[in-house]
Amino acid sequence: MNIAIVGMGTVGGAAIRLLEENAVELERKLGFKLHLRATASLEVEKREEVDAPTGRRLLTRDWREAVEHPEVDIVVEVVGGTTIAYEVQTTALALGRPVVTANKELLGLRGAELAQLAHDNKTSLHLEASAGGCIPILNALREGIAADSIEAVYGILNGTCNFILTEIEKTGAPFADILSEAQRRGYAEAKPEADVEGYDTQSKLSIIANFCFGARVATDAIFRQGITRITPTDFAYAHRLGYTIRLLAAGVRHGDDLSLYVRPVLVPQTAMLAKVQGSYNAIWVKGAHGEDTLYCGRGAGTPTGVAVVSDIMSAARDLRHGSSLRAPAFGYWSPQEITNVGIDAGSSPYFVRFLVRDEVGIIARLADIIADEKIDIDAVFEEPNQDTDNLAFVISVKPTTAMAVSAALARMEKLSFHREPPLVLPMENILAG
Repeated sequence: MNIAIVGMGTVGGAAIRLLEENAVELERKLGFKLHLRATASLEVEKREEVDAPTGRRLLTRDWREAVEHPEVDIVVEVVGGTTIAYEVQTTALALGRPVVTANKELLGLRGAELAQLAHDNKTSLHLEASAGGCIPILNALREGIAADSIEAVYGILNGTCNFILTEIEKTGAPFADILSEAQRRGYAEAKPEADVEGYDTQSKLSIIANFCFGARVATDAIFRQGITRITPTDFAYAHRLGYTIRLLAAGVRHGDDLSLYVRPVLVPQTAMLAKVQGSYNAIWVKGAHGEDTLYCGRGAGTPTGVAVVSDIMSAARDLRHGSSLRAPAFGYWSPQEITNVGIDAGSSPYFVRFLVRDEVGIIARLADIIADEKIDIDAVFEEPNQDTDNLAFVISVKPTTAMAVSAALARMEKLSFHREPPLVLPMENILAG
């Protein structure tokens, strides 16, 4: 089987190394060879045919030359973005060639269109590497636990954010310092907004929601909140309540409603997801019949390259045995189009952290607003001996709706003593088991 790879960055480079360095082992597993026939990247200085471990390989700057190469059977798109990547995928699929991709942004935006194009041309779209690095979460949902009905999914889907949060927790250093350390280690990009503001996780959740709930959801319809406002103080107060903080992607059924969000969440310290440290990813799935399953592993770089090559192997087996339409790309043949998702369904306790200029009567004024919105206070925490111009304290409330909390916040934010808007984090007790 002949492979073309478009994109030779971190993930593409890892896939190339695996195909070449692990060629003998891959052949033993498949029963036939994988030949990397063409690679395309703007980093290629000149077009040339070179001798490589798997055979003769074309190096080119022109992605079309790689994708349309007459000997190529399978196309891998790891160039990223939504422009050239879209052209690469649609061109390959129109030729009837299976596509392997790690491009969560494009799949979140146009996955349904690409899956339909694959179906129309009797070929396949392989996307395991797009959500969770080398964790085989999509295959698990599509095949391993396909008989179950998924009630909820909670995932740590961004290793950069998990590293930052767990380092803030361990060291007590501020967000900016830990972000700089993540960039120094290569965990975070020079422009980290896609990670720390939750966009990367939002795209992944859009994909996973297809597999869990048969729900096709536009990426930008998913509630999103990043981690840039999380401080060591937030962890200190969370610990007093028996929780830690993680950036979670969550999907939960509430009867006929579906709630999807990406946001920092208080997770019980007894929960399995609370144990996930550093740059690891993890996904916890709650089924109606199979109950709980947990999937954990690393994300970017070589681990994602493993998922890419595993998908290449799957596509190659399908081609060899003529079964490319055996399973739908996103787990359901007839997914529902859902436009109304958010955080309004259901109720949960909340953690509200305030940063204020101290004055008499602050707690009383906030408590009056909370009571007016029919919300019950659970506890109030204030560390002693703080700077009175930057006083941080927390009010935790008993289970209530997001709508009630939003109404209370709208009134609270008009009060003059705030140094910044209150930080609101849900407390997901379901995760405690």
